[in-house]
Amino acid sequence: MKNKKEILDSSSYLLANPERYCGKWNSFFGNDNPIYIEIGMGKGKFIIENALLYPNINFIGIEKFDNVLSRCLPHIPEGVSNLCILRMDALAINEVFSKEVSRIYLNFSDPWPKARHHLRRLSSKIFLDKYGSILLSTGEIYMRTDNRDLYIYSLESFSQHGFYLSDISFDLHKDRENLITTEYEDKFSSLGLPIYSVVARVRKMSK
Repeated sequence: MKNKKEILDSSSYLLANPERYCGKWNSFFGNDNPIYIEIGMGKGKFIIENALLYPNINFIGIEKFDNVLSRCLPHIPEGVSNLCILRMDALAINEVFSKEVSRIYLNFSDPWPKARHHLRRLSSKIFLDKYGSILLSTGEIYMRTDNRDLYIYSLESFSQHGFYLSDISFDLHKDRENLITTEYEDKFSSLGLPIYSVVARVRKMSK
């Protein structure tokens, strides 16, 4: 994108030096509403629609690629007070958040198919350790993917790390209606491909 730098420099939603708010994101938003983050938000369709639909939740989108950010930022309407965007690598997430996050979304993350790259997956032990340090005791991870291998790997990884699994679906769009979707999700589901999903919770829900 030719005007990428201009878009990044001019956006009021792209926050520089986010580590200064570690442990005090509610002060940034000016309220005590729950904090939901999406790691690897892509062009932003999912998190923008969620922020507009749920004004009493604070949403933070994370993306490390400038060219992707420059495609997302222009689509955010003016005056959305419960949304901000961070340009960062997810490996630094525990430097930006403390025990203050209620939900993490992992939507269509890079599957890193080669075995030697599995630790780069956003559901690997390396990342789950970091998520555990920022999620509240009632925190949860919502994951969607079109990659069956990544999905099975993630189910095992979540379980081995002490997360409790629920809402397991091997074909989300057959099991649920009226979903807020991502750009990738629309593409895959339009081809008739199944979308796999799961909710991994820090603490087992009481009956």
